[in-house]
Amino acid sequence: MPESTAPVQDSVGGEPTGRPVGHDGTRVDVAERPAWSLGAGGAVLAVAVALAVLAVGAVGASASDAPAMVWLAAAGLLLALLVLSGVSVISPGETLVVQLFGRYLGTIRRTGLVMTVPLTTKRRVSVRVRNFETSELKVNDADGNPVNIAAIVVWQVADTARASFAVEDYDDFVSVQSESALRHVAMSHPYDGGDGVESLRGATELVSDEIAAEVAARVAVAGVEVVEARISHLAYAPEIAQAMLQRQQAGAIIAARSRIVEGAVSMVEDALHRLESDGVVTLDDERRATMVSNLLVVLCGESRATPVVNAGSLYQ
Repeated sequence: MPESTAPVQDSVGGEPTGRPVGHDGTRVDVAERPAWSLGAGGAVLAVAVALAVLAVGAVGASASDAPAMVWLAAAGLLLALLVLSGVSVISPGETLVVQLFGRYLGTIRRTGLVMTVPLTTKRRVSVRVRNFETSELKVNDADGNPVNIAAIVVWQVADTARASFAVEDYDDFVSVQSESALRHVAMSHPYDGGDGVESLRGATELVSDEIAAEVAARVAVAGVEVVEARISHLAYAPEIAQAMLQRQQAGAIIAARSRIVEGAVSMVEDALHRLESDGVVTLDDERRATMVSNLLVVLCGESRATPVVNAGSLYQ
């Protein structure tokens, strides 16, 4: 019977390990290496020799019908075509990934006019720094609140061989993995937190570093390195934005009231101390409590207090 090619669940002791089937057997293990090439001088010399042979053969064939001259002209034409098939022009920030009949020969990183092995296929891979902004994702933060978040990822190709052969399309791969990493990091932090809580809004630098590290770990298989990542958009989802705004307003009001009460108590203490120390007035406990209450009402009230003049004694 023929050998079965059906996938088998990877397991240890009968229990699944969670690894994808074929994880070890299907991954392309390739690393960048330099390909043989000549600089502008060598390329020009090779082209000149090929054209000279072609010219000599063509002139000889036109001057004489000897078979040797015809063969020389044909050989010169073939040599010129072979040499020209290995000549390329590389701009700054670009590389050439060279293959010979499907086999990876290496990568050329020098710029200008270069010559490599003839009859090879060459793929241009840019190593310039790129950036893109992820789409706006709707995720639940660590507290379960839906938030909208997006990030800008700056990256570049570091290993041209992995970028060409390890993944199908490294541009799309980086885009998808960046959004996956952003979603994972956003779910690990609350949108907003108190002191000591690493929140998305309060610990922006830390969260950005986590996003960059997460994206870099995911795209390493494609030979891509991440320069930096920054959050470009962060907000509560529209369905809870109003409620969260009210909560933030309530927190701000409570904090302001706390500061006001703290200041009012300090002012009342100072006023009573100065009145007693200077001998201006002597108050019993009941009148002291009344004065404290009146002062706190005046100092902590939102509207302006209307004074009432007491024309009688203090106890009337």
